Amino acid sequence: MTTTNTPATEVKAVNTPQYTGFIKRNIREYGMLFSLIAIMAFFQVMTDGTLMKPLNLTNLILQNSYIIIMALGMLMVIVAGHIDLSVGSVVGFVGALAAVMMVEYHINFILTSIVCIAAGALIGAAQGYWVAFFKIPAFIVTLAGMLVFKGLTLALLEGQSLGPFPEEFQKISSGFIPDIFDGSELRLTSLLVGISIALMLIIAKVKSRMHQTKHGMEDEPFPFFIVKTLLFAATIIFFTYLLSSYKGLPNVLITMFLLMVAYTFVTTRTTIGRRVYAVGGNEKAARLSGIKTEWVSFYTFVNMGALAGLAGLVFAARLNTATPKAGLGFELDVIAACFIGGASASGGVGKVMGAVIGAFIMGVMNNGMSIMGIGIDYQQVIKGLVLLAAVFVDVYNQNK
Repeated sequence: MTTTNTPATEVKAVNTPQYTGFIKRNIREYGMLFSLIAIMAFFQVMTDGTLMKPLNLTNLILQNSYIIIMALGMLMVIVAGHIDLSVGSVVGFVGALAAVMMVEYHINFILTSIVCIAAGALIGAAQGYWVAFFKIPAFIVTLAGMLVFKGLTLALLEGQSLGPFPEEFQKISSGFIPDIFDGSELRLTSLLVGISIALMLIIAKVKSRMHQTKHGMEDEPFPFFIVKTLLFAATIIFFTYLLSSYKGLPNVLITMFLLMVAYTFVTTRTTIGRRVYAVGGNEKAARLSGIKTEWVSFYTFVNMGALAGLAGLVFAARLNTATPKAGLGFELDVIAACFIGGASASGGVGKVMGAVIGAFIMGVMNNGMSIMGIGIDYQQVIKGLVLLAAVFVDVYNQNK
């Protein structure tokens, strides 16, 4: 029996294509992540360390919470091959509805919140009905919705701001999880929550890899897996430590995290999630395979409306007042976050973490440029160019 030794050059030739192929297939996901890290590092230097201070990080989360919440819903709409231009107006309308119910009629904030989220879902259903079953382009339907709900917000508030809200309601956005250890300089409860989340992430990732390896579905090289998982866990613990040294984890951050986990599960592990991608990728093929494409599109708009309702509550709670101009331009930031995060303008492509990363890229840019004293005019120019570049990369990759 003869044994042959595999030369080192042959091993290298086998491994190199594996690594190269994996990087090419995931260049969009890793590219966005590295872009966020680079942008944060740039503004950390340019702001003399102000960006990463605990107070500023807390403000960054609070300022972008409602954008991230809506980006999760917008991602589903875009993946299904549609768009929703009305979300900013729905945010303003829901905030006005909440103000009327709580401030004028003194209705309990829990009941008000349920009614407002239901109202958002109903708005999404009304718009989704025209898009899905009458085949009217979503651009037209939601543009009409944007105008309608801007007008209804003005009518509901009678052109005036309305507030303040009850303290319990304000905690939805401006509250922090209580510290059972009563730490004066470090909120230990928040830190332990962050460490627990990091450990759960590691366990979930290891289990997922074992399951994929068992069925021969794992294509991520092991060193990539180890480095990526440990970096994510370390980043979570680091940022949790920074937030814990101020007031701890904001309530809205916990809400965002739960929504991210839920939507990641829905998009990757459920039938409805796979159907949304199938409809966006090729609607005719999805219909021929037995998927009720109209209902899938309809549900994405209902989901978007409900999340816009939740975002409206969060935004109103943060401002502590409802104003006729609330939500102005939010739809542009939400759509930009999805496209910058890797969603395809033609549908069928996009990930939850990509949309979240895209939202944070927009948020860090807004925050960093404001600290540097760059005017709102140039901020808009820069954000527009970044959005154009993100869509160009998507179209370029598709053409290749």
